[in-house]
Amino acid sequence: MTRHRHSDYMQWAKLHSKARFNLATSGVGAYPLSELPVAIDQLEINGDNSYGFAPLRQAIANKHGVDPSCVVEAAGTSMANHLAMAALIDPGDEVLIESPTYELILSAARYLQAKIVRFPRREENRFAVDPDEIRKAITPKTKFVFLTNLHNPSSVLTPDDTLRQIGEIAASVGAQVVVDEVYLDAVYDNTPRTSFHLGKNFVVTSSLTKVYGLSGLRCGWILAQPDLARAMYELNDLFAATPVHPTEILSVIAFQNLDKIRERARKIVEADRTDLENFLDANTKYIAAVRSPYGTISFPKLLHADVSELLQRLRTKYETTVVPGRFFEMPDHFRIGMGVDHAMFAEGIRCLTKALQE
Repeated sequence: MTRHRHSDYMQWAKLHSKARFNLATSGVGAYPLSELPVAIDQLEINGDNSYGFAPLRQAIANKHGVDPSCVVEAAGTSMANHLAMAALIDPGDEVLIESPTYELILSAARYLQAKIVRFPRREENRFAVDPDEIRKAITPKTKFVFLTNLHNPSSVLTPDDTLRQIGEIAASVGAQVVVDEVYLDAVYDNTPRTSFHLGKNFVVTSSLTKVYGLSGLRCGWILAQPDLARAMYELNDLFAATPVHPTEILSVIAFQNLDKIRERARKIVEADRTDLENFLDANTKYIAAVRSPYGTISFPKLLHADVSELLQRLRTKYETTVVPGRFFEMPDHFRIGMGVDHAMFAEGIRCLTKALQE
């Protein structure tokens, strides 16, 4: 079998998403290095790193209320997802993945030569996860169930009761539940605790990327039971044997200031969300959207028109981009990103409105 070796979405994101008014983002804008309380003499090029930088593992463990032995460092959430899946399956193993979902998850599973089975998150059900759909799709051959929470692309939150049911269904066939929680901290009030605490068969991935604007640090992680965490570290020797130590130090400093960093982003996201809600209210003739009070992304459906034509007009005439819904297996949708710069977002929304109403 020929391996799948690329991501259509990432190629588009890197080569075609940039624009004067970029609504194709998926996380908050970059947090300035100048605002981190760090001096150059705190940084070192090399450090002691056998399996994880102890201060960073402890910082991640403290954030989630887990033992450091459950923490695996990874280069961002995408690498965390890849590493978690790679540690759990062999070629030909069956995995159960939500639909729609983030394209890179499917591309990674295809690269790993998994047999991919899907369970639906139906738009008419507000993209909620229905445990009965998982119960119908799961088999004794299923190695893991994969979902995102908050959901990418809709930002819908899956509550603990539902996740607990999923964990029980998976456990009945000896399967794991892998939950990508990179957007979960964009639930700014009453932020849910990580689903890792819901059962021993939960594996969680996340990073400082989407909610904190610290993508360049590549500070991602996996939460797993200690034996599995150790196996993931050993597997990662094949991919990224030695992490970049200066960014590990910077990540520890970021964790020490995480509340401040998140609050800065929250102000931008909430201002953008107000404009987004007004946009959705004003354009019900043209679009429909499952609305979520959380997250940094929204996923409207275009009514009575072609998304490709709209996005081409939006780019060429209005210097604005959004993400085509085809990257989430829903070509009649598009994804809007918030949290970078409010003035830019507001103008981008005005341009999108003009393009819709032409």
